[in-house]
Amino acid sequence: MAFLPYSRPFISEADIAAVVEALQDPMISQGKRLLAFETAFAARVQARHAVAYSSGTAALHGMCFAAGLGPGDEVIVPALTFAGTANAVLYLGAMPVFADVDPNTLCLDPSAVRQALTPRTRAILTVDFAGHPSAYAPLAEIAEAAGCMLLADAAHAPGATYRGRSVGSSLAAMTAFSFNPVKNMTAAEGGMVTADDPAFAERLAMFRVHGMTREPGHLERASPGGWYYEQQHLGFNYKLSELHAALGLSQLARLEDFNAHRQAMAQYYTEALAGLPLRLPQDPEDGTHGRHLYAVQVLAPPPHHRDALFAALREQDFGVQVHYIPVPLHPYYERLGYTLDVCPETRRYYERALSLPLHPAMTQADAERVVAALHTFFGDT
Repeated sequence: MAFLPYSRPFISEADIAAVVEALQDPMISQGKRLLAFETAFAARVQARHAVAYSSGTAALHGMCFAAGLGPGDEVIVPALTFAGTANAVLYLGAMPVFADVDPNTLCLDPSAVRQALTPRTRAILTVDFAGHPSAYAPLAEIAEAAGCMLLADAAHAPGATYRGRSVGSSLAAMTAFSFNPVKNMTAAEGGMVTADDPAFAERLAMFRVHGMTREPGHLERASPGGWYYEQQHLGFNYKLSELHAALGLSQLARLEDFNAHRQAMAQYYTEALAGLPLRLPQDPEDGTHGRHLYAVQVLAPPPHHRDALFAALREQDFGVQVHYIPVPLHPYYERLGYTLDVCPETRRYYERALSLPLHPAMTQADAERVVAALHTFFGDT
């Protein structure tokens, strides 16, 4: 049997044609496709502005910069996320403060956020884990009461909704997305930050071009000519090329279909795996799930525990994975003094977690193979 990865991009002939067309244009950076991609993405998630970046991590970095984070600031983040979420806070000299997740949603637990607040809290950075929308309303209430900002990492959740509103809209002050090859839609690499506030959009746009601007209304000095520009901030070269924008724009047109297929595969898993010693992911009570991951928790003791199941499925060419090693457990963060002591739900999830294959290129037969392997492993043949 062919190797079945936990995720992979689904590239069509239309995607390939869009990239080829971009290559034939003399302007392959900062051209019309980038603007078209940003405009279309903003419209899709009901945001006023969208600013594209060269990667999801670059988008997180830009978002933290635009939020004004710096030394002395604290940012509450979930311990259950990819390290890039917390790294972006450190890049600006601010410090992440890890909080636990809700065991039902695997997103930031509002009660844990309240306990993590200090006078130095500048922002709450939530993560829509696996595509499940965060508890945006209570988190926004906490942020407002604490005088801090609510930011979101929605790398797993393009197309998800919360209480009838799109993730990426004004649910948070700014929201970052990723277009890595394994995400719900891809630009090969790339990211996006959405915001309603034009001041955030301006800072986001400048940060990706070394903190420079040539816009007449934004210059600090009188322009001596059309060639003049200024560096006003310490930014980075985080531009998204026209090739990546072309692929992203083409993929965006199929995001709804991609997510529908993910939902169908996830629903099949949920029905076919019922009764096995697994804790299955739940649907949101007040939104729609992006279904980036189908992360189960293995409840059986040895010899049928998570590590044994992982090994057995890998031997059968299933590309199962564990998402994620909690950030405080990485050696770098341990050396900074972080632990999981205040995050028992995160630790419990991590010790049992396994992500099953789920992506738009999967067939029903692929999903049936996965289910059959799980039933065989647990002895229900």
